[in-house]
Amino acid sequence: MARVSAVVRHHGGVSDLIDELLARGLVADHTDLEALRAELAAGPVTLYCGFDPTAPSLHLGNLIQLLTVRRFQLAGHLPLALVGGATGLIGDPKESGERSLNDAQTVTAWSQRIRSQAERFLDFDGPSAAHIVNNYEWTRELSAIALLREVGKHFSVNRMLDREAVRARLAGNGISFTEFSYQLLQANDYLELHERHGCRLQTGGSDQWGNLTAGVDLVRRVTGEHVHALCTPLLTKADGTKFGKTEAGTVWLDPELTSPYAFHQFWINADDRDVPSLLRTFSFRDLEEIAELERATAERPRAREGQRALADELTALVHGEEQARAARNAAAALFGRGDLASLPADTLTAALLEAPNAEMSAAEIAGEPWPAVSELLARCGVVASRGAARRAIKEGGAYLNNERVTDEDARPSAADVLPGGWLVVRRGRKTMGGIRLPS
Repeated sequence: MARVSAVVRHHGGVSDLIDELLARGLVADHTDLEALRAELAAGPVTLYCGFDPTAPSLHLGNLIQLLTVRRFQLAGHLPLALVGGATGLIGDPKESGERSLNDAQTVTAWSQRIRSQAERFLDFDGPSAAHIVNNYEWTRELSAIALLREVGKHFSVNRMLDREAVRARLAGNGISFTEFSYQLLQANDYLELHERHGCRLQTGGSDQWGNLTAGVDLVRRVTGEHVHALCTPLLTKADGTKFGKTEAGTVWLDPELTSPYAFHQFWINADDRDVPSLLRTFSFRDLEEIAELERATAERPRAREGQRALADELTALVHGEEQARAARNAAAALFGRGDLASLPADTLTAALLEAPNAEMSAAEIAGEPWPAVSELLARCGVVASRGAARRAIKEGGAYLNNERVTDEDARPSAADVLPGGWLVVRRGRKTMGGIRLPS
């Protein structure tokens, strides 16, 4: 990425980084905000945020943390992105139950993937250069005796039992000592980074508050230094569902798991009520511009200006400007405002796999003529039945590859096949589906 500025931009009465984080609603918990403000004002502060490889990719919840760290770097501070090669072998306790332990080879492979993803969001040159660290480096040689004597003696079991996730597990099927000990390892990371890099701040989501404060306390007990922790809130949608989830599952940052088109559409489809918090959390636009987008979303909801701004900015940031442009072009073409034949095959395929879709058989392709458009509309679920498809054609509301179909017996041919082996059928302006031909 291009080198980020060493000076944070201030807008709309925001005088420093802490004020900006507060104005964006990015502060849920903190150890001592005014003391942290003073340290940040005095000079560059080294901070870190950790990412455990418990999946093959980071997701939107992780993106909040990556972008928060990026905001600190934009303000001239020194970020460390920690990949949890060691803690990923253990797993932070979940309220729902014990994690399945992944083997070391899997965790190592996922660590490399997560490292490459984290590197996209930070600048590794200049006075505020970021560094990637892996806690496996200092944990692999740590003996059980050393962990218990040098780290464990500083922990109160009573306080560890008070963690919300631990309480929930104890009220259910219990918790293994493996997961219960996770907090010691994460706290030790803070101590190691404090001693190795002079790290004085750890950031994370509010579900990590117990782990963060355990690290703060360990640093104080071992070194006498008072360091800091800052948590961002966990986002939920206006309808009460978990942010970063769709009917298809988690929204990942890896394009192989969530295509750039699907990623772009996630933001386009955001509820109007969520747009203000999403803009403030994820966008690097200044607060005055965000306020304008909030007003536009409230006054002209059908234009979806806030959603489009988020989709374009975040897709470009995560996947690159070229993929963001391809996602915009695909959405426009699929809904009748562009040339479908000009879309790259992989972009068109990714988009249609997110829509209702079906296949034609090799026998159908070999035969003449091909199935009627009315049959294809019903086959992929764009309409409920062939009769409904014929009515749509009669009413002028059915399309093949964005061309209106007026003949109830109309049939596609090989000349209609789009890149990737697709036909696009549509009912009205918004109900679209794909028919894939065998390769």
